[in-house]
Amino acid sequence: MTATAPITQDVHTMPRKLPEGPLNLVGLTRDAMRDALIAIGTPEKQAKMRVSQIWQWIYHRGVRDFDQMTNLSKDFRALLAEKCVVQLPEVVTRQISEDGTRKYLVRIAGGHEVEVVYIPETDRGTLCVSSQVGCTLTCSFCHTGTQKLVRNLTAGEIVGQVMLARDDLDEWHTPGQGTGENGPRLVSNIVLMGMGEPLYNFENVRDAMKIAMDGEGLALSRRRITLSTSGVVPEIARTAQEIGCQLAVSFHATTDEVRDKLVPINKRWNIAELLDALREYPKVSNSERITFEYVMLDGVNDSDDDARRLIKLIEGIPAKINLIPFNEWPGAPYKRSSNNRIRAFADIIYKAGYASPIRKPRGEDIMAACGQLKSETERARKSRKQIEAEAGM
Repeated sequence: MTATAPITQDVHTMPRKLPEGPLNLVGLTRDAMRDALIAIGTPEKQAKMRVSQIWQWIYHRGVRDFDQMTNLSKDFRALLAEKCVVQLPEVVTRQISEDGTRKYLVRIAGGHEVEVVYIPETDRGTLCVSSQVGCTLTCSFCHTGTQKLVRNLTAGEIVGQVMLARDDLDEWHTPGQGTGENGPRLVSNIVLMGMGEPLYNFENVRDAMKIAMDGEGLALSRRRITLSTSGVVPEIARTAQEIGCQLAVSFHATTDEVRDKLVPINKRWNIAELLDALREYPKVSNSERITFEYVMLDGVNDSDDDARRLIKLIEGIPAKINLIPFNEWPGAPYKRSSNNRIRAFADIIYKAGYASPIRKPRGEDIMAACGQLKSETERARKSRKQIEAEAGM
């Protein structure tokens, strides 16, 4: 396999257009929407202009009803209403944590469900977006990884998560408001850090993020979008070239022996191969630095020697290290490192010249913290007694 060869999985992605019924415009690239409009009878000379108009109504104003798209002719609106829809995933439940974190259980085509998390902070609002139903990576510390992979999400289902959060927060633009930093920004940042491995669903993630970054639509800067990967090495260069967003890597260990257990994808692309790819990423994408995510597991990866090895490994890479206190879940095989141990680890990294923030767990009371996401229907299949029995409680 070459460095540029696409990585695929034997996993089904629902098509953008169902065999019967109207075409959902959400998630189509500009080119794809243009082709679709021509296919339903739009004159080719008008198609590009119509795309721009519809695009702004959908992604800038949040409008779903074609009748409200008042700069389109009545005949064209009727044609759109007959042939197309503007449809988002369905919010099944919304939970709000004591700390203000919101978790949405979202139903997509086929009746499958994913979780989406919104984290409000004083200087930003971050939306944690899912890219797959379930996950195939089986990282041993991650609750999501205990749920089998069902399928990839479409581009519409991915960008639809951003749109439904904006619905809930009531932050769509009104006439007279600008885009980008001049518009309302309750959802100011996106992290592809929810359910699934984004780089195993590259094309759909790329198309969704292109829509998110489009200046006439959601208008989020590429620097406000972070894609988190467990280390699908051949797709990292492609991400730099075709998306150009910020990159985070689920690192979590400083030796291949430990990382093989924590992040099994390491058996395919080991630490040395991963770091080689990461060294090139900022040069191609003009990214400021790589974020290394490091979950703190008691007695597993949290020693002073681990901290020193980590510093040595990332030498030469513009980086910050996000230290994540382990978020425990029923049956988890690990324990969270003590606060004193985490602080000592962070101090070693900080003294070496790297930012080493300790992430404050958010939304733990609603199972919305990092590594805890899992569809409610999947959890419901097991009773509390079953969970406790499996965990040896």
